[in-house]
Amino acid sequence: MARTALVIGAAAVLTVAGCSSKSTDNGSGGGDGAGLTIQQVVQIDLDGKEVPAGDNSAAANPASDGKDKCAPQAIGYAGPLTGPNANLGLNIVRGVKLALDQHNKANPDCQVSVKEFDTEGNPQKATQVIPTIINDPSIIALIGPTFSGETKATGGILSEAGLLSLTPSATNVSLTTNGWKTFFRGLGNDGIQGPAVAKYLAATGKYKKICVAQDNTDYGTGLAKTMTETLGALADPSCAVQVKEGDKDFSAAVSKLAAAKADAIFYAGYYAEAAPFVQQLRSGGVTSVFISDDGTKDVEFVKQAGDASKDALLSCPCGPAPDKFATDYKASSGFDAGTYSVEGYDLSTIVLKGIAAGKVTRPDLVEYVRSYQGQGLAREYKWDATGELSKALIWMYQVK
Repeated sequence: MARTALVIGAAAVLTVAGCSSKSTDNGSGGGDGAGLTIQQVVQIDLDGKEVPAGDNSAAANPASDGKDKCAPQAIGYAGPLTGPNANLGLNIVRGVKLALDQHNKANPDCQVSVKEFDTEGNPQKATQVIPTIINDPSIIALIGPTFSGETKATGGILSEAGLLSLTPSATNVSLTTNGWKTFFRGLGNDGIQGPAVAKYLAATGKYKKICVAQDNTDYGTGLAKTMTETLGALADPSCAVQVKEGDKDFSAAVSKLAAAKADAIFYAGYYAEAAPFVQQLRSGGVTSVFISDDGTKDVEFVKQAGDASKDALLSCPCGPAPDKFATDYKASSGFDAGTYSVEGYDLSTIVLKGIAAGKVTRPDLVEYVRSYQGQGLAREYKWDATGELSKALIWMYQVK
């Protein structure tokens, strides 16, 4: 889920029936921050080294050959549609809808709908929503949950029910260590993101002192841990900062960070807190480079933080939107593609391919995904026995 000065190396339920690698997430907001966008900088591996963008010309197409046949089917989406970080979920579900729309228009004899469930990204709310999904026999697969906390709270229930759970966004490392049988992660985890970003920053030689700040979510806590461990001596423990989800007053943290005079501040958390945090850092005279993660890498961060977001470096295991996808996405939803939009689309496409292959029961779809290997727009998808991708990379972005 986040990261100028550094330019480096080259619960309503709704039913819906129906390239080049250059991209930006357009997110200018009113006056402050007008014209700023989130732009891709470089893709990196676990060692923080630059990796060329992959070839997605052979990506799976949800429209297939137009000859798919099936009885009407439904998949579910579970994640935030409202709440402080809703845009991260909306990015995903619009990608899901685009895949289904392209499939349904091309395959009149196989119509697939999505039922949307709003968790607000909240673990407690998710534990109330997920049983409703499980108890709906028409839902044969789930895209989600989206955030690490809500996934941690419900993964066991989904596994016991035998319902396929494909997350486009939950990155906490521990999610695949619970023995769940139906959980598959559609992007790299924080055990990859944290070390990759830390090594990338270290390799630039621009940072002698980094302060790591984190929120109290499962996501923020886990990412901050892997970042701090890999940064080693570059992470100064005396200026480590912890905030709480929902905080809006960061005066104590700003005071501590102003005194630290670090070269950079890495914030592990979501944009709802990152936006006012960076605003207060800048108004408090803190000039350290602001670096964050995929939870922050969203147009709403730029809109809410305004000019204070300029030059922020943002990391993400999510892939940028190819040009054609970005055009189709905007035409379909009226919104620009954003963080996890491509993952939502890719994972839905995999489910559609399973349905086209006749895998229309929950157990059959789980086994189909378990043995799946194929190219998507964001990356190649192939999972190991725990539900982790066999190979995952990280993208660095910058607000410019």
